[in-house]
Amino acid sequence: MTFKTIRSKTIYQGRVFDVRQDQVELPDRRVTQLDIVDHKGAVTLIHVDEHNRIWFVRQYRHAAGETLLELPAGVMEENELPEQCAQREVREEIGMAAGKIQKIGEFFLAPGYSTEYMHVFLATGLRPSPLQGDIDEFLSIDQIPVQEAFKLVDTGHFRDAKTLAVLLLARPLLLSPPT
Repeated sequence: MTFKTIRSKTIYQGRVFDVRQDQVELPDRRVTQLDIVDHKGAVTLIHVDEHNRIWFVRQYRHAAGETLLELPAGVMEENELPEQCAQREVREEIGMAAGKIQKIGEFFLAPGYSTEYMHVFLATGLRPSPLQGDIDEFLSIDQIPVQEAFKLVDTGHFRDAKTLAVLLLARPLLLSPPT
């Protein structure tokens, strides 16, 4: 199938993303308009400490109108590599540096309307090393044992898509029997 962009126009420029309208020719030659959130990309981290606990943040999400329990995440800065963003975000969001960061996956967050691409990292070997966080983030930290965190997944406790996706990606790594 061939989709052809005829015209693309940015209609909004924001701090975290832009919005564009694309006029697209569909495979059957009809033309439609698609509204696209143009995003720089982001990282999500699953932090596991020496006590086999996963570190989460509680954060108010204005669009949802409530505080959610999530895995820490952040938007990549201009020309920043995903690994660099991961190292920065672990320090900003939970105040710890990671001795080891391992990429465990990647995915589009909402490909129906957004270009946001999420890079997923497992962070271990945590040690205190805080960086100043974003001025609009008011976070509290929860440390939940790995087994309990996956029980919360199974009972529908998490309502944030990236947190669910990352926990499911990490499940085989974190719940596999020792070799």
